[in-house]
Order: sequence, then C-alpha cells, then structure tokens
Amino acid sequence: MAEFVYKGVNKGGQSVSGVVEAVDRRKAVADLAAQGHFVSELIEKAGAIREAVAAAAPSVSTRKFSLASNRITSKDIVAMTAQLSTALRTGLPILNAIQIIAEQQNKPPLKKLLLDLAEAVRAGDSLSEAMAEYPRVFSKLFVSMVQVGETGGILDQTIHQLSKLLLREQKTKTNMKNALVYPSLVLVAGIISVIIMLTAVFPKMIDTLGGSVALMPWPTRMLMALSNFLIDFGWLVAVLVGILGYLFVKWKRSESGRLAWDTGLLKVPILGNVLRAIAVGRFARTLGALAKSGINILPALGVVRDTLGNELLGRKIDEVAEKVKTGEPVATPLATSGLFPPLLVQIVNIGEQTGTIDELLLNAADTFDDEADTAITRFMAVFPALLIMILAVVIGFIIVATLLPIMSMDLGGIGG
Repeated sequence: MAEFVYKGVNKGGQSVSGVVEAVDRRKAVADLAAQGHFVSELIEKAGAIREAVAAAAPSVSTRKFSLASNRITSKDIVAMTAQLSTALRTGLPILNAIQIIAEQQNKPPLKKLLLDLAEAVRAGDSLSEAMAEYPRVFSKLFVSMVQVGETGGILDQTIHQLSKLLLREQKTKTNMKNALVYPSLVLVAGIISVIIMLTAVFPKMIDTLGGSVALMPWPTRMLMALSNFLIDFGWLVAVLVGILGYLFVKWKRSESGRLAWDTGLLKVPILGNVLRAIAVGRFARTLGALAKSGINILPALGVVRDTLGNELLGRKIDEVAEKVKTGEPVATPLATSGLFPPLLVQIVNIGEQTGTIDELLLNAADTFDDEADTAITRFMAVFPALLIMILAVVIGFIIVATLLPIMSMDLGGIGG
C-alpha cells in the first residue's frame, strides 16, 4: 500500500485535501470518487515530501554553477538544515530524509557529504556521530543539538530550532558583509586615487612650474618627498605591506593576538556596539535553543562560548561557567563581567528563578537581534561617511599642496 496526497472538490463544490492509502494511483482515484471527491491533484506522499523538502531550502540554496561549487559553504548548510527540518517534521525517518535531500543537491561535495552521512547512519552510527567526523562543516553547536535530539527522541524539534538559529546567523553575516562592501569600495578607490595622484599627477604638475623645490611651501616639499619615495621604492613598500600583512594575520590567529584584537574591536566607537549587539543576540538565541533542547547549563555555556565570535566575550563566558560550577547562578557572574547588557542579565536571572530560561531567552532573542540590525544600520550610515571625510581631507591636502606653488608664483614668492 502506498500513501497519496490529494487535492480536489467534493459534490458540494468545496475544496478538500488529505491523504489516502491505495495500491496504486488508479485505485486511489476510484476510492476518492466513491467518497464523492473529485481529484484535481494526486501525488504519492514520498514525492510530496520531496517537493516540500525542495521548497524548504531558503534563498541561500546552492546553485550548480556557483563560484564556490568546489566547497561546502555555510549557506549550503543553512539550506540543508532547513530541508532536513521539513523532512523530519513530515514524519520521514532520518535515513530516508537524508537520502531525499541528497537527491535535491546539484553541488557534488554537498551531495557526497549527505550520502556519506546516510551510509554512516545505515551502518549503525548515530547522525551526530557521523556529523562529528566533519568538524569543518558541522559546528560544535550543530553536533550537540543533533545529539540531544537523538537522545531525547525530539530530533525533529531540535533540528527545527537549529534551522532557525542558522538562518538568523546567516542573515547577520549577510548584513555585516553588506555593511562592509560600500566602505571597502570607498577605501580601496580612495587609496588607489591617492597613489595615482602622488605618483603620476602631482609630480608632472610640479615639474611644469619649474623653480627650486627647496623654495616651495612645506606641504609641497613634503608631498614631493613622499612622491619620490613611492616612485623610487614603491616595490619596497609593496613588499613591506605584504610582510606586515602576513605577520598581522599570523599574530591575529594566535591566542594572545586574537584576544588583543577582539578586545580592541569592542572599544572602537560604533563598531564595538555592533559586535556586542550581535554577540548578545547569539548568546540569547543559542543558549535558549540549547536549554529548550534539554542540554544542561554548563555544556550549553561551553557551546555558546564558541558562537559569540569574540575571544574576550568568550573568556568571560568561561569565567561564568567556572562560577556556575561552584554553585552560583548564571546571572551573577554575567552581571559582574560588565560586558553584557542589564536586560540580558535580568532575563537570565528571572529565567533561572522560574525555570523558564529557555522560553525567556528565545523570546528576548528577537529583541536583541533587532538591536543588532539597528546597530548595523547605524554603522552603515556613519562609517562610510567617516571614510569619505578622511579621504576628502587627504585629497584636499594634495590639491592645496599643488596650488600653493602656483599662488606663490603669482605673488612672486618663487624665483625662476
């Protein structure tokens, strides 16, 4: 017997839909006709689930000719998780769900990953054990929530929570990338313009004036010196920039460097507020989702620590976890850290007292996420304008340094 999802109308002309069991499509239509239902659409349930799974993939789903087709991206995982959530919520067994999702994929690496997961599950491994073999693809948060869902028999619920978490995280990343695109373009265009002016335009204009450089105003002499240095030793500057860039990246990846860098970022006006708002939203949503899934507070804090995206905040969470081990509530060390907003502290405090920390944090997460979006919007409004002002000052200085000798000549200040 197979199950068919149908849509149609009854004898009264009213729309009807549902599921019917029959040996084949013809028998299903006949049975429905006997009930007075006239079928307009009939799909075998497995096919209907495939359609629902395909439709569940958000707009970030993969494309066959994507520039990143040779690797699995975070967008791929977001889309796959949404599809898995839909499949499990329809009652499909986990193995069948993974196989159906694999059929929907156009990106070979992602399809292979899903088939490998299916093979591991078929061999007797749990889904969380299979995913743990791919730490670069599935985060600690992902594996932990899947493991809890399997243990508690609520995998469909935990995957649904995880899907919402990943969708929000993807939205935040997209917003931040969009916020940095325009400032980056302005900065790159400004630097290129300044280099061109100093190495090509400025020297030619000064040469046409003639006269002794030593008699020219100090801004002109300073820019001439800088221009000559760039022309003669530009290659050396490029090499030094490359070396310094490499050393900076290496330092930033070190434990001390990452801590110093993240601490400094939080102190930058506007940008620090953006990063803090994003981290608070992640904290509320992730800890709420983990608590709702049944994960104890200490393991949950360990997972949350890795999602904040800031080493200083992560170390503060480590300190909170150490205090919780001694019997203190989460809210107390969270408040003494001084890095988390009072509203979050109060929500955690009330949640611990009433035993509803998961619901309160998840409800508050939307508020914190809205604050993060507002902070990003404010950053986009201020930071590009600040860059433009700085570049305007630099270019204005170059123009003034170019015009000063001309003005001096008109006043007879430069000898021939």
